[in-house]
Amino acid sequence: MSLTGISANRLELLQIAEAVAREKSIDKEIVIEAIEEAIQKGARSRYGAEHDIRVRIDPKTGETIVKRVVTVVPDDATFGFTEAEDGSEVPAEEPAGILRLSDALRTDKDAVVGKTYEEILPPFEFGRVQTQMARQVVTGKVREAERERQYEEYKDRVGEIVNGTVKRVEYGNVVVDLGRGEGIMRRDQSIPRENFNIGDRIRCYIYDVRRETKGPQILLSRAHGGFMAKLFAQEVPEVYDGVIEIRAVARDPGSRAKMAVVSNDSSIDPVGACVGMRGSRVQAVVAELQGEKIDIIQWSQDEATFIVNALAPAEVSKVVMDEEDERVEVVVPDEQLSLAIGRRGQNVRLASQLTSWQIDIMTESQESERRQREFTERTALFQEALDVDEVIAQLLVTEGFATVEDVAYVDSSEVAAIEGFDEDTAEEIQARARDYLEKEAAEYDAKRRELGVEDAVLEIEGVTLPMAVALGEGGIKTVEDFAGLVPDDLRGWFETKNGERVREAGILESFGLDPQDAETLIMRARIAMGWVEAPPEPEVEDAPIEDSEAYAEAEMEGEARDA
Repeated sequence: MSLTGISANRLELLQIAEAVAREKSIDKEIVIEAIEEAIQKGARSRYGAEHDIRVRIDPKTGETIVKRVVTVVPDDATFGFTEAEDGSEVPAEEPAGILRLSDALRTDKDAVVGKTYEEILPPFEFGRVQTQMARQVVTGKVREAERERQYEEYKDRVGEIVNGTVKRVEYGNVVVDLGRGEGIMRRDQSIPRENFNIGDRIRCYIYDVRRETKGPQILLSRAHGGFMAKLFAQEVPEVYDGVIEIRAVARDPGSRAKMAVVSNDSSIDPVGACVGMRGSRVQAVVAELQGEKIDIIQWSQDEATFIVNALAPAEVSKVVMDEEDERVEVVVPDEQLSLAIGRRGQNVRLASQLTSWQIDIMTESQESERRQREFTERTALFQEALDVDEVIAQLLVTEGFATVEDVAYVDSSEVAAIEGFDEDTAEEIQARARDYLEKEAAEYDAKRRELGVEDAVLEIEGVTLPMAVALGEGGIKTVEDFAGLVPDDLRGWFETKNGERVREAGILESFGLDPQDAETLIMRARIAMGWVEAPPEPEVEDAPIEDSEAYAEAEMEGEARDA
């Protein structure tokens, strides 16, 4: 737009503002404010920057008023400080359009602090410099308003599918014209082997809108799980109406996907509704996703059932869950192993993403071998520790005893109840178990001393001799060393290396500590070091005398009844 002078046709000025506002889809008032600011800067350039010049354009008539404003301030008024070249602070320059009270009183006896004087300035013609400056001001303001309008319009549309036209393709990134905005689909958010040309119509999913200095970034995707879910909402009326819910989606874009669905109406089969008559509904989505195979499974509130469903089409024989580490061990028939894992681990990887559980696959023969190995190892342990023959050791293992501690400290009647055992046998076995544990404790204590683990570590409540030895082997020898740890140091953690999730062993990983136990041990060490204060013990209020007397009387009455 051009500004040749503020004395130009008033209606022409309004027409320019309306045209720009319509073209950029912004409010007309914003354009008028930009023109006002442009004229204001031009006027300051003309009349001097020391003047406080204000411009007002009537939005109805287009009349432009330029005025100089002077404001009375106290004689001792200061306006902050600025930093000098040498780093010292110096008083800031006075703002434009101020007049000290003493100076104002020379010409106006009624002058008071805060009083303003306004002077209407005559119209003036814009020179070449002022015109260029005005153009830059208006363009910058309009561009800023346009960006803000785009952000406000699209920030609430995250999670929607939008249609657009490919505007540019840069290094695999696709810039899409959305009509009232411009979005970008980065290379990693597109479906592999999918190519676009300028002018192609495209459907994308808005997964994020960010406000950045260069303008709002509308981030688009065709690889996002939400894109597939929204496509099903368009194809399946039950999903759109909320009768069927899509609880989770896992995708290997362009290759395969898994989607978990559940119905809020028991009379509607969620899987069948999403597949459609002869697969018509799912095929419409598959066509949009470039032939991506989609497994639609039944979501279940029971985690084990959900995991079994997620591994379809493989059959599952057994599921063993470790809720603390969110890991699950799945046993499948030997002939189902390759199907459960899938090509390049795709099936188990998608199932893991869908359920948020780390899934370990094992065949029935592998599980049988492991159970046999554990049985043999425990039998050998009991034979050595209790000095008994193989038959007795096997009986103990068969009855569920896993460690020597189980045998030593269980009620003797449980040992005596084993077929072929009597009380004397049970007492002898438990005595041998306790002797073994005492001998083992002495060995652990000697090793702990040899490793240099100080006695104070054992004084931390919950730390056992085997733990102290493990800490010493891990380089933790003092209470201060222990206090500086974090729970993951004790329990272990996962890291991603070369795209694979790798388990890093913790110092006390073999002891099966849960997160709360690990945190409690470390906190006790920190309390012992004086780094933190021990939490106050809960106060136990003394019972009122009347209550104590009533309790004693009731107890005496009970004893009398028993007698």
